[in-house]
Amino acid sequence: MRHSIRRGLVAVSALTIAGLALAGCAGSAEPDDSEGTDVEPLSELSIQLQWLPQAQFAGYYVALDQGYFEEEGFTDVTIVPSGGDIVPQDALVAGDVDFAIAWVPKVLGTLEATGVELTDIAQVFQESGTTQVSWADSDVSTVADFEGKRIGSWGFGNEWEIFAAMAEEGLDSTTVSITTQDFSMNALLDGDVDAAQAMTYNELAQVLETVNPDTGELYTLDDLNVIYYQDTAGAMLQDAIWADTARLDSDPAYADAAVRMLKAVAKGWIFARDNPEEAAAIVYDYAINAEAAFPVGPVHQEWQMNEVNKLIWNGAEFGTIDSAAWDATVAGALAAVNQDGLNLITTEPSSTAYSNEYIDQALALLIEEGYDVSAEYTPIDVVLTEGGQ
Repeated sequence: MRHSIRRGLVAVSALTIAGLALAGCAGSAEPDDSEGTDVEPLSELSIQLQWLPQAQFAGYYVALDQGYFEEEGFTDVTIVPSGGDIVPQDALVAGDVDFAIAWVPKVLGTLEATGVELTDIAQVFQESGTTQVSWADSDVSTVADFEGKRIGSWGFGNEWEIFAAMAEEGLDSTTVSITTQDFSMNALLDGDVDAAQAMTYNELAQVLETVNPDTGELYTLDDLNVIYYQDTAGAMLQDAIWADTARLDSDPAYADAAVRMLKAVAKGWIFARDNPEEAAAIVYDYAINAEAAFPVGPVHQEWQMNEVNKLIWNGAEFGTIDSAAWDATVAGALAAVNQDGLNLITTEPSSTAYSNEYIDQALALLIEEGYDVSAEYTPIDVVLTEGGQ
Protein backbone atom coordinates (compact mmCIF):
# COMPACT_ATOMS: atom_id res chain seq x y z
CA MET A 1 0.00 0.00 0.00
CA ARG A 2 1.43 3.38 -0.95
CA HIS A 3 0.34 6.30 1.22
CA SER A 4 0.13 9.69 -0.44
CA ILE A 5 0.13 11.64 2.82
CA ARG A 6 2.96 14.18 2.85
CA ARG A 7 3.57 16.64 5.64
CA GLY A 8 6.34 19.07 6.39
CA LEU A 9 8.28 18.94 9.60
CA VAL A 10 6.02 21.29 11.48
CA ALA A 11 6.49 22.46 15.05
CA VAL A 12 6.68 18.92 16.34
CA SER A 13 9.03 17.89 13.50
CA ALA A 14 6.97 14.84 12.72
CA LEU A 15 5.36 12.78 10.00
CA THR A 16 2.03 11.30 11.09
CA ILE A 17 -0.38 8.86 9.54
CA ALA A 18 -3.84 7.75 10.50
CA GLY A 19 -4.90 4.42 9.09
CA LEU A 20 -6.84 1.23 9.48
CA ALA A 21 -8.83 0.36 12.58
CA LEU A 22 -7.04 -1.93 15.01
CA ALA A 23 -9.65 -4.64 14.49
CA GLY A 24 -8.54 -5.06 10.90
CA CYS A 25 -4.83 -5.54 11.66
CA ALA A 26 -2.52 -8.53 11.65
CA GLY A 27 -2.62 -11.22 14.31
CA SER A 28 0.63 -9.99 15.85
CA ALA A 29 -1.32 -7.10 17.33
CA GLU A 30 -3.71 -9.32 19.30
CA PRO A 31 -3.65 -8.94 23.10
CA ASP A 32 -1.03 -11.02 24.90
CA ASP A 33 -2.72 -13.07 27.60
CA SER A 34 0.24 -15.38 28.17
CA GLU A 35 0.13 -14.55 31.89
CA GLY A 36 -3.63 -14.66 32.11
CA THR A 37 -4.04 -10.89 31.80
CA ASP A 38 -5.26 -9.22 28.64
CA VAL A 39 -2.91 -6.58 27.33
CA GLU A 40 -4.46 -3.81 25.27
CA PRO A 41 -2.09 -3.38 22.33
CA LEU A 42 -0.65 0.09 21.79
CA SER A 43 -1.88 1.61 18.55
CA GLU A 44 0.17 4.82 18.74
CA LEU A 45 3.89 4.78 18.03
CA SER A 46 6.62 7.42 17.92
CA ILE A 47 10.20 6.91 16.74
CA GLN A 48 12.95 9.51 17.16
CA LEU A 49 15.51 9.61 14.35
CA GLN A 50 19.09 10.79 14.77
CA TRP A 51 19.03 13.13 11.78
CA LEU A 52 16.93 14.59 8.98
CA PRO A 53 14.91 12.57 6.43
CA GLN A 54 17.34 10.65 4.23
CA ALA A 55 17.98 7.08 3.12
CA GLN A 56 19.93 6.41 6.31
CA PHE A 57 16.43 5.93 7.74
CA ALA A 58 14.81 4.35 4.70
CA GLY A 59 13.42 1.36 6.58
CA TYR A 60 11.27 3.55 8.82
CA TYR A 61 9.95 5.72 5.99
CA VAL A 62 9.29 2.69 3.81
CA ALA A 63 7.41 0.99 6.65
CA LEU A 64 5.32 4.16 6.95
CA ASP A 65 4.81 4.49 3.21
CA GLN A 66 3.98 0.85 2.51
CA GLY A 67 1.59 0.43 5.44
CA TYR A 68 3.74 -2.02 7.38
CA PHE A 69 3.11 -0.24 10.68
CA GLU A 70 -0.62 -0.45 10.05
CA GLU A 71 -0.31 -4.16 9.33
CA GLU A 72 1.19 -4.54 12.81
CA GLY A 73 -1.65 -2.67 14.51
CA PHE A 74 -0.24 0.86 14.70
CA THR A 75 -2.86 3.32 13.49
CA ASP A 76 -1.03 6.49 14.50
CA VAL A 77 2.70 6.58 13.72
CA THR A 78 5.00 9.54 14.22
CA ILE A 79 8.55 9.65 12.87
CA VAL A 80 10.44 12.51 14.49
CA PRO A 81 13.52 13.82 12.63
CA SER A 82 16.37 15.64 14.32
CA GLY A 83 18.54 18.38 12.93
CA GLY A 84 21.16 18.27 15.65
CA ASP A 85 18.83 20.05 18.05
CA ILE A 86 17.37 16.80 19.40
CA VAL A 87 19.46 14.12 21.13
CA PRO A 88 17.57 10.88 20.44
CA GLN A 89 18.37 9.13 23.70
CA ASP A 90 17.45 12.24 25.69
CA ALA A 91 14.07 12.39 23.94
CA LEU A 92 13.52 8.74 24.85
CA VAL A 93 14.51 9.24 28.48
CA ALA A 94 12.19 12.24 28.71
CA GLY A 95 9.28 10.13 27.48
CA ASP A 96 8.80 12.29 24.40
CA VAL A 97 9.01 9.25 22.11
CA ASP A 98 8.57 5.49 22.42
CA PHE A 99 11.79 4.44 20.67
CA ALA A 100 14.92 6.19 19.39
CA ILE A 101 17.60 5.62 16.75
CA ALA A 102 21.10 6.44 18.00
CA TRP A 103 24.71 5.34 17.77
CA VAL A 104 25.82 2.94 20.50
CA PRO A 105 28.86 4.91 21.80
CA LYS A 106 26.77 8.07 22.17
CA VAL A 107 24.20 6.22 24.25
CA LEU A 108 26.87 4.48 26.33
CA GLY A 109 28.18 7.91 27.27
CA THR A 110 24.69 9.03 28.27
CA LEU A 111 24.06 5.89 30.32
CA GLU A 112 27.23 6.37 32.37
CA ALA A 113 26.86 10.13 32.74
CA THR A 114 23.22 10.09 33.84
CA GLY A 115 22.59 6.64 35.29
CA VAL A 116 19.51 6.11 33.11
CA GLU A 117 18.77 2.69 31.62
CA LEU A 118 18.11 2.16 27.93
CA THR A 119 18.26 -1.06 25.91
CA ASP A 120 19.49 -1.58 22.35
CA ILE A 121 16.74 -3.89 21.04
CA ALA A 122 17.89 -3.99 17.41
CA GLN A 123 21.27 -3.26 15.85
CA VAL A 124 20.28 -2.02 12.40
CA PHE A 125 23.77 -1.11 11.17
CA GLN A 126 26.10 -4.08 11.55
CA GLU A 127 29.17 -2.10 10.46
CA SER A 128 30.51 1.41 10.90
CA GLY A 129 30.00 3.80 8.00
CA THR A 130 32.38 6.48 9.28
CA THR A 131 35.47 7.55 7.33
CA GLN A 132 38.12 10.22 7.53
CA VAL A 133 38.85 11.79 4.14
CA SER A 134 41.94 13.71 3.02
CA TRP A 135 43.41 14.65 -0.33
CA ALA A 136 45.48 11.99 -2.05
CA ASP A 137 48.58 14.22 -2.08
CA SER A 138 48.33 15.04 1.64
CA ASP A 139 50.37 13.53 4.48
CA VAL A 140 47.30 12.03 6.17
CA SER A 141 46.57 8.58 4.81
CA THR A 142 46.21 6.45 7.96
CA VAL A 143 45.17 6.92 11.58
CA ALA A 144 48.87 6.87 12.48
CA ASP A 145 49.17 10.27 10.75
CA PHE A 146 46.62 12.03 12.98
CA GLU A 147 48.93 13.41 15.67
CA GLY A 148 49.32 17.16 15.37
CA LYS A 149 46.81 17.41 12.54
CA ARG A 150 43.54 19.32 12.06
CA ILE A 151 40.99 16.54 12.14
CA GLY A 152 37.43 17.40 11.24
CA SER A 153 34.40 16.13 13.12
CA TRP A 154 30.77 17.13 13.59
CA GLY A 155 31.06 16.72 17.35
CA PHE A 156 27.92 15.62 19.21
CA GLY A 157 29.65 12.30 20.02
CA ASN A 158 30.62 11.56 16.42
CA GLU A 159 34.28 12.04 17.30
CA TRP A 160 34.73 8.98 19.51
CA GLU A 161 35.67 6.60 16.70
CA ILE A 162 38.56 8.94 15.91
CA PHE A 163 39.90 8.67 19.45
CA ALA A 164 39.25 4.94 19.80
CA ALA A 165 41.28 4.36 16.63
CA MET A 166 44.05 6.64 17.91
CA ALA A 167 44.12 4.81 21.26
CA GLU A 168 44.68 1.50 19.51
CA GLU A 169 47.65 3.06 17.70
CA GLY A 170 49.05 4.41 20.97
CA LEU A 171 48.76 8.00 19.73
CA ASP A 172 48.49 11.13 21.86
CA SER A 173 44.96 12.39 21.31
CA THR A 174 45.70 15.71 23.02
CA THR A 175 47.89 16.73 20.05
CA VAL A 176 44.94 16.61 17.67
CA SER A 177 43.16 19.81 16.76
CA ILE A 178 39.53 18.78 16.39
CA THR A 179 37.91 21.18 13.97
CA THR A 180 34.14 21.30 14.03
CA GLN A 181 32.71 20.71 10.56
CA ASP A 182 29.31 21.74 9.34
CA PHE A 183 27.26 19.05 7.62
CA SER A 184 28.90 19.59 4.26
CA MET A 185 32.42 18.86 3.07
CA ASN A 186 33.37 22.54 2.80
CA ALA A 187 35.99 22.15 5.53
CA LEU A 188 37.93 19.77 3.29
CA LEU A 189 37.21 21.60 0.05
CA ASP A 190 38.32 24.93 1.57
CA GLY A 191 41.43 23.48 3.23
CA ASP A 192 40.26 24.14 6.79
CA VAL A 193 41.07 20.59 7.90
CA ASP A 194 43.71 18.02 7.03
CA ALA A 195 41.11 15.23 7.09
CA ALA A 196 37.35 15.58 7.22
CA GLN A 197 34.85 13.20 8.78
CA ALA A 198 32.47 11.63 6.28
CA MET A 199 29.92 8.86 6.23
CA THR A 200 30.24 6.43 3.33
CA TYR A 201 26.60 7.04 2.52
CA ASN A 202 26.54 10.82 2.74
CA GLU A 203 29.49 13.21 3.00
CA LEU A 204 31.87 11.02 0.99
CA ALA A 205 29.39 11.26 -1.87
CA GLN A 206 29.20 15.03 -1.40
CA VAL A 207 32.88 15.29 -2.36
CA LEU A 208 32.34 12.99 -5.34
CA GLU A 209 29.39 15.17 -6.43
CA THR A 210 31.65 18.25 -6.54
CA VAL A 211 33.49 19.52 -9.63
CA ASN A 212 37.27 19.57 -9.38
CA PRO A 213 38.20 23.08 -10.57
CA ASP A 214 41.50 21.78 -11.94
CA THR A 215 39.87 19.28 -14.28
CA GLY A 216 36.32 20.51 -14.76
CA GLU A 217 35.15 16.98 -13.88
CA LEU A 218 33.74 15.54 -10.69
CA TYR A 219 36.22 14.45 -8.05
CA THR A 220 36.88 10.70 -7.93
CA LEU A 221 38.12 8.35 -5.23
CA ASP A 222 41.56 8.59 -6.87
CA ASP A 223 41.70 12.19 -5.65
CA LEU A 224 41.21 11.10 -2.04
CA ASN A 225 42.65 9.13 0.83
CA VAL A 226 39.74 7.42 2.59
CA ILE A 227 40.30 5.89 6.03
CA TYR A 228 37.46 3.50 6.84
CA TYR A 229 36.98 3.17 10.59
CA GLN A 230 35.40 -0.25 10.04
CA ASP A 231 38.93 -1.38 9.16
CA THR A 232 40.33 -0.05 12.46
CA ALA A 233 39.89 -0.77 16.15
CA GLY A 234 37.92 2.46 16.26
CA ALA A 235 34.89 0.88 14.58
CA MET A 236 31.80 1.21 16.75
CA LEU A 237 28.21 0.10 16.32
CA GLN A 238 26.04 2.87 14.95
CA ASP A 239 22.32 3.11 14.17
CA ALA A 240 20.54 1.03 16.81
CA ILE A 241 16.93 1.06 17.98
CA TRP A 242 16.72 1.93 21.69
CA ALA A 243 13.92 1.28 24.14
CA ASP A 244 13.20 2.35 27.72
CA THR A 245 14.53 -0.52 29.86
CA ALA A 246 12.21 0.00 32.82
CA ARG A 247 9.21 0.28 30.57
CA LEU A 248 10.12 -2.95 28.79
CA ASP A 249 10.25 -4.70 32.15
CA SER A 250 7.10 -3.19 33.65
CA ASP A 251 4.71 -2.63 30.75
CA PRO A 252 3.69 -5.73 28.74
CA ALA A 253 1.95 -3.54 26.16
CA TYR A 254 5.19 -1.66 25.51
CA ALA A 255 7.19 -4.89 25.19
CA ASP A 256 4.55 -6.18 22.76
CA ALA A 257 4.73 -2.92 20.82
CA ALA A 258 8.51 -3.27 20.62
CA VAL A 259 8.18 -6.62 18.84
CA ARG A 260 5.47 -5.36 16.47
CA MET A 261 7.45 -2.20 15.72
CA LEU A 262 10.58 -4.23 14.97
CA LYS A 263 8.60 -6.51 12.68
CA ALA A 264 7.27 -3.53 10.70
CA VAL A 265 10.69 -1.86 10.55
CA ALA A 266 12.37 -5.09 9.43
CA LYS A 267 9.85 -5.35 6.60
CA GLY A 268 10.74 -1.79 5.65
CA TRP A 269 14.44 -2.57 5.53
CA ILE A 270 13.84 -5.82 3.62
CA PHE A 271 11.92 -3.80 1.03
CA ALA A 272 14.83 -1.34 0.86
CA ARG A 273 17.28 -4.22 0.39
CA ASP A 274 15.27 -5.77 -2.42
CA ASN A 275 14.11 -2.51 -4.05
CA PRO A 276 16.84 0.07 -3.39
CA GLU A 277 15.88 2.48 -6.17
CA GLU A 278 12.22 2.54 -5.11
CA ALA A 279 13.15 2.89 -1.45
CA ALA A 280 15.43 5.82 -2.29
CA ALA A 281 12.58 7.43 -4.23
CA ILE A 282 10.23 7.01 -1.26
CA VAL A 283 12.70 8.75 1.06
CA TYR A 284 13.34 11.48 -1.51
CA ASP A 285 9.59 12.09 -1.65
CA TYR A 286 9.46 12.59 2.11
CA ALA A 287 12.63 14.69 2.16
CA ILE A 288 11.59 17.20 -0.50
CA ASN A 289 8.31 17.72 1.33
CA ALA A 290 10.01 18.19 4.69
CA GLU A 291 10.74 21.52 6.28
CA ALA A 292 14.42 20.58 6.49
CA ALA A 293 16.49 17.91 4.75
CA PHE A 294 20.09 17.96 3.55
CA PRO A 295 21.12 16.94 0.96
CA VAL A 296 18.06 15.66 -0.88
CA GLY A 297 19.12 15.09 -4.51
CA PRO A 298 17.55 11.91 -5.96
CA VAL A 299 20.87 10.49 -7.16
CA HIS A 300 22.42 11.24 -3.78
CA GLN A 301 19.61 9.30 -2.11
CA GLU A 302 20.24 6.32 -4.41
CA TRP A 303 23.93 6.39 -3.47
CA GLN A 304 22.97 6.62 0.18
CA MET A 305 20.49 3.75 -0.05
CA ASN A 306 23.11 1.59 -1.76
CA GLU A 307 25.76 2.29 0.87
CA VAL A 308 23.40 1.96 3.85
CA ASN A 309 22.26 -1.45 2.63
CA LYS A 310 25.90 -2.56 2.65
CA LEU A 311 26.13 -1.70 6.35
CA ILE A 312 22.97 -3.62 7.23
CA TRP A 313 22.88 -6.71 5.06
CA ASN A 314 26.23 -8.45 5.56
CA GLY A 315 24.88 -11.97 6.11
CA ALA A 316 23.73 -11.51 9.70
CA GLU A 317 20.05 -11.72 10.57
CA PHE A 318 18.54 -8.26 10.47
CA GLY A 319 18.93 -6.25 13.65
CA THR A 320 20.63 -8.91 15.74
CA ILE A 321 23.27 -7.67 18.14
CA ASP A 322 26.55 -9.53 17.71
CA SER A 323 28.18 -9.89 21.11
CA ALA A 324 31.70 -9.61 19.67
CA ALA A 325 30.85 -6.37 17.86
CA TRP A 326 29.19 -5.05 21.02
CA ASP A 327 32.24 -5.95 23.12
CA ALA A 328 34.54 -4.29 20.59
CA THR A 329 32.43 -1.13 20.73
CA VAL A 330 32.57 -1.12 24.53
CA ALA A 331 36.35 -1.70 24.44
CA GLY A 332 36.77 1.20 22.03
CA ALA A 333 34.59 3.41 24.18
CA LEU A 334 36.62 2.56 27.28
CA ALA A 335 39.91 3.24 25.48
CA ALA A 336 38.86 6.48 23.79
CA VAL A 337 40.31 9.68 25.26
CA ASN A 338 39.50 12.94 23.51
CA GLN A 339 41.66 15.97 22.75
CA ASP A 340 40.91 17.34 26.22
CA GLY A 341 42.00 14.15 27.95
CA LEU A 342 38.43 13.08 28.80
CA ASN A 343 37.11 9.54 28.58
CA LEU A 344 33.87 8.56 26.88
CA ILE A 345 33.12 5.94 29.54
CA THR A 346 35.13 4.50 32.43
CA THR A 347 33.13 1.37 33.29
CA GLU A 348 31.37 -1.29 31.26
CA PRO A 349 27.65 -0.74 30.70
CA SER A 350 24.98 -2.79 32.43
CA SER A 351 24.02 -6.15 30.96
CA THR A 352 20.61 -4.61 30.21
CA ALA A 353 22.17 -2.21 27.69
CA TYR A 354 21.37 -4.62 24.88
CA SER A 355 19.02 -7.53 24.28
CA ASN A 356 18.20 -9.75 21.30
CA GLU A 357 14.95 -10.89 22.93
CA TYR A 358 12.64 -8.60 21.01
CA ILE A 359 14.29 -8.72 17.60
CA ASP A 360 14.44 -12.52 17.82
CA GLN A 361 10.68 -12.64 18.37
CA ALA A 362 10.06 -10.29 15.45
CA LEU A 363 12.33 -12.24 13.11
CA ALA A 364 10.74 -15.56 14.05
CA LEU A 365 7.35 -14.17 13.02
CA LEU A 366 8.76 -12.84 9.75
CA ILE A 367 10.44 -16.15 8.92
CA GLU A 368 7.11 -17.89 9.49
CA GLU A 369 5.61 -15.50 6.94
CA GLY A 370 8.29 -16.34 4.39
CA TYR A 371 10.57 -13.31 4.69
CA ASP A 372 14.32 -13.69 4.13
CA VAL A 373 15.80 -11.85 7.10
CA SER A 374 19.48 -12.51 6.43
CA ALA A 375 20.14 -12.25 2.69
CA GLU A 376 23.28 -10.35 1.73
CA TYR A 377 22.78 -7.19 -0.27
CA THR A 378 23.72 -7.09 -3.95
CA PRO A 379 24.92 -3.52 -4.62
CA ILE A 380 23.58 -1.55 -7.54
CA ASP A 381 25.59 0.79 -9.77
CA VAL A 382 25.02 4.44 -8.92
CA VAL A 383 26.61 7.08 -11.16
CA LEU A 384 26.94 10.27 -9.14
CA THR A 385 26.05 13.62 -10.64
CA GLU A 386 26.92 17.16 -9.67
CA GLY A 387 25.08 17.95 -6.45
CA GLY A 388 23.46 14.53 -6.46
CA GLN A 389 20.58 15.83 -8.60
